[in-house]
Amino acid sequence: MQQLTNHKHLVFIDIETASAVENFGDLDDKFQALWIKKANLLNGEAEYDPIEFYFDRAGIYAEFGKIICISVGMLYLDEKKEWNFRVKALTSESEHDLLLSFIKLFQNHDQSKIQLCAHNGKEFDYPYLSRRMLINQIPLPPYLELSGKKPWEIQHLDTMQMWKFGDWKSFTSLDLLTSVFDIPSPKGDINGSDVNRVYYQEKDLNRIAHYCNQDVIATAQVFLKMKGMEIVSADKITAVE
Repeated sequence: MQQLTNHKHLVFIDIETASAVENFGDLDDKFQALWIKKANLLNGEAEYDPIEFYFDRAGIYAEFGKIICISVGMLYLDEKKEWNFRVKALTSESEHDLLLSFIKLFQNHDQSKIQLCAHNGKEFDYPYLSRRMLINQIPLPPYLELSGKKPWEIQHLDTMQMWKFGDWKSFTSLDLLTSVFDIPSPKGDINGSDVNRVYYQEKDLNRIAHYCNQDVIATAQVFLKMKGMEIVSADKITAVE
């Protein structure tokens, strides 16, 4: 069995985000104007409804959205030296409390050694987490702080970037990679475009947490495959409440 020498410091993550408020009209006048300016740039000459566009897209942007769930997973070896995976979804109606809960998970670890891994993490999860922490006046932990670091000192892994092998032509979804590697798909009854609706209209954070956990599990499985290793069997995956 191939070993991962750093597995004790390897942390798989995924975040789910929503618009900062449910309705465009709930924004103050300044942020309404700023969103329209942003939306105009995104839509170009195409006609759009700024109210609908806000509900559908604002959660993608850290300046207009917020984090509602962070799932965290880690590999470990059992007494038989077989891979197990433990995953936990953090949720809160208070983004500030949620971010602090995430940081608290690793307060007893050597934070200089923590290595994050996410799918499309370099484009989305890591910068979004960092921006929302700063907006919430929370100091960045060492594993998110990039200032002053050389490129080879940044402990961020990204399964999408790993799969590109230097090719920048296209986005490769996690769902596609699980299909390529014959891994159980992370997709359930919702996808990323449903999160805002499920959060605000159905008020079902537990459903979002399950979806987020599935993405973390899939990311870890894809990572193992790309390291030439066997995936973790379903009976060795534990979701921690």
